[in-house]
Order: sequence, then C-alpha cells, then structure tokens
Amino acid sequence: MTTVTLPLNALATGRRVRTHRQRVMVAILIALVLFLFVLTLTVGQTVTPVADVIRVLLGESVEGASFLVGTLRLPRALLSLLAGFSFGLGGVVFQIMLRNPLASPDIIGITFGASAAAVFAIVVLAISGPMVSVMAVVGGLSVALIVYGLAARNGVAGTRLILVGIGVAAMLHSVIAYVLSTAPAWSLQEAMRWMTGSVNGAQLSDTAPLVLVLIVFGGLLFSQHRDLDALRLGDDTAAALGVKIAKTRIVVVFAAVGMIASVTAIAGPIAFVSFLSGPIAARLVGNSGSLLIPSALVGAVLTLGGDYIGQFLLPSRFPVGVVTGALGAPYLLYLIVRVNRSGRSL
Repeated sequence: MTTVTLPLNALATGRRVRTHRQRVMVAILIALVLFLFVLTLTVGQTVTPVADVIRVLLGESVEGASFLVGTLRLPRALLSLLAGFSFGLGGVVFQIMLRNPLASPDIIGITFGASAAAVFAIVVLAISGPMVSVMAVVGGLSVALIVYGLAARNGVAGTRLILVGIGVAAMLHSVIAYVLSTAPAWSLQEAMRWMTGSVNGAQLSDTAPLVLVLIVFGGLLFSQHRDLDALRLGDDTAAALGVKIAKTRIVVVFAAVGMIASVTAIAGPIAFVSFLSGPIAARLVGNSGSLLIPSALVGAVLTLGGDYIGQFLLPSRFPVGVVTGALGAPYLLYLIVRVNRSGRSL
C-alpha cells in the first residue's frame, strides 16, 4: 500500500504546485497589464490624475482631460491591449499545434501575406480606409491556405510547414520591397507607417472590430484548448486521447489566421509579438496547463509596454513595432540556436 500511495501523493502534490504557480503568474500578468494600461492613460508628456481619468471614462466632461484621455490616450491604449492579446493568442496556437516555437505567424508568412495585400491596396490600387483592412485579411488567409497546401504531404509536418512558410515569407518580402520602390511619395509614407506596426492615430472605431474578432475567433480557440493541450504531447498521443487531429487543425488554423490577419489589418504587423508571447509564457508558467491565456496576457504586456517605451522612454519617438522588433530579433537568433541544439518544442 505504501509503495502505491507515496507516488500518487507526490504526483498530486506536484500537480497542485504547478497549478498554483500558473495561477500566481497569471494574476501577476493581469496586474502588469492593468498597470501598463493605467500608466498609458495617466502619464505621458503631462500627468493626468487618476481621478480625472476615471471621470472621463465614466463619460464626464473634464477640462483638459477629456480630449487628452478620451480622444488620444484611451483609443491608443485599447488598440495596444487588443492587438497584443490577439497576437499573443494567435501566435501561441501555431506554436502549440506544430510543437515548435519557430512556428509563429511572423515566421511562416501569414503577417507578410496581410502586409503585402495591404501595401498593394495602398500603393497600386490607391485604396484607403476599411478596404485596406479587408484586403489584408484576405491576403493573410490566402497565404495561410497556400502554405498549408504546399506543406501538406501525408499530413502536415511542423518542420516542413515552417520551411515552406519561410520561403513564402521571403517571396512576399520581395514583393513588398518592389511595390514600395515604385510607390509615389504620398502613398509611400502611409504604406511605411502601416508596415512598421503602429497604434499612432488610433480611434475608438478601430477597437470595435477587434472586440468582435476576439469574441468570435478567440472563442473558437478557447473552445479547442483541451485538444490543443493534447497536441502538445504529439499527434499519436493526441489521437489516442480521442482528439480528431484533422478537424482540430482546420478549426484552429482558421480561427488563428482570422485573428492575426484582422489585427494586422488594423494595427499593422507589430513585429515579433506573436513569436515572443508563447515562449515567454511557457517560461513563466511552466509547460503544464494551458498557455492560451498567459500568452495573450504576455502579448498585451509587450504591446502596451513597447508603445509606452517607444513614445516616452527613448530619445526619439518610435512606433511600437520598432520596439518589439528590437526585442524579438535577438531572441529569434537565440531560439534558433537552442532549438537546433536540443530539438525542444514549446
């Protein structure tokens, strides 16, 4: 009896410790997101008292604060929050499904597809406004289908899909560079601002579509969280646990690509947020339990923090995509070396 009870007690204790760690880290991430959100609303070139911010949020007219908070800071903070949440959630889903931290939409060409479609719409077709967003969504979904189709041979192997995605991303990068090189000055500036990934000039009307996207596509992803957790153990194990792998992948790819393409259409391709969020979340909460919520929160921290740093903590003002790109590039090199040496998955 003793030889059976002790291992069971040890397993139960280990599970409780891992669950407690995850809950603590999620609580810390939520607190950090709230802190950065409040910081964005209150502290900039001028400081707005928290009481005035609350009054503005409640709909009151406050002299000197209504325009600053309600028109400038609040839309920017909301767009950063929603974009980071969407990039983090959509990115970790690909990394879990393909069991490779390099399998993020940044790397496998999905954001490049959305970017190429948007740049083509702005420069060649002279389109602006909501139609650019529609073109970006269509471009992202189309590239996802192309990459998935080219990688599908007796099933979709993660490494093959990543290599195909990198090749497609390289071609799309060349297309973007060519289109920009032929762009007139008036459209080049708009295209370049969009390409860097920016929440400059955000409006409350930009956030409503993202809320809908999160409800629809995020709901689909969260509904698949048990199957995604099983896929982290490998396809054979997941199938043995009753997961319908093909169906799960179709639903997950559709929802994740729709989310990534939609947020890219509004905020631009904010570099490396979808790539960084999953590995950072895994380091914080451990590999047990779902990574969806922690990764989404890490994404929100990266965009809120990156935008604030780019606006107020550097000698010149930079879009959020420049800051996150500076953080993500060296981590990408480190991760490539680590994965190449150990073959480890997320």
